[in-house]
Amino acid sequence: MLIRYKNLTIRNATKDDAAILSNWWNDGKIMAHAGFPKGLGTTPNEVELQLLQDSDDVRRSLMIESDNIPIGEMSYRNKGNGTAEIGIKICDFSKQEIGYGKRLLSMLINFLFEEIGYSKIILDTNLNNRRAQHVYEELGFKKVKINIDSWRNQLGELQSSIDYEMNNNDFINFAK
Repeated sequence: MLIRYKNLTIRNATKDDAAILSNWWNDGKIMAHAGFPKGLGTTPNEVELQLLQDSDDVRRSLMIESDNIPIGEMSYRNKGNGTAEIGIKICDFSKQEIGYGKRLLSMLINFLFEEIGYSKIILDTNLNNRRAQHVYEELGFKKVKINIDSWRNQLGELQSSIDYEMNNNDFINFAK
C-alpha cells in the first residue's frame, strides 16, 4: 500500500522500519494509551519477524510519514465478513493535535472502502482518550458499545474502552 495526500504518506511497514517501531513500542509515554505505560519490551528482531508475517488479506502494519519522515504507525486487520479493524498511533508528539490524525485516517479508510472493498470499519479506544473519540466521531464513526472496567493496563489499573464502527455511507473524508 502506498497512499499520499499533500505532505502525508501511508506505506507498508518493512523490515527496515523494525528499529523505529521497536523504539516507539518500548516508549511508555507513546504506549500508555494502549495500556502499556512501561512499553512492550520488544526487540527490532521481534518486530521484523512480525512484519514478515504481514499480508494484505490478514493484517498489515503501516508507517505514517510527514515530509518523508516517519511520525507514527497505522494498521488494519481483516476481521471477516467485509470488516476491517484499524488502529493509529502518531508517535511524534510534535505532529499531534494539528489535524494529521483526521487526514491520515481519512486516507486509510477511503483506501479500505474504495480499493480493497471493505463494507465496515471498526476500532476501539480508551474511554479516557477524548481527543481520539472526537476525531473518530468527526469521521463518521458511531459508538457501538462502552466496555466499563473491561481490562487492566500493565500497572494493574482497570481500564474502560469504547467500540466504534462505520460503514461507507457514514464516512466523512477529510483528505479530498
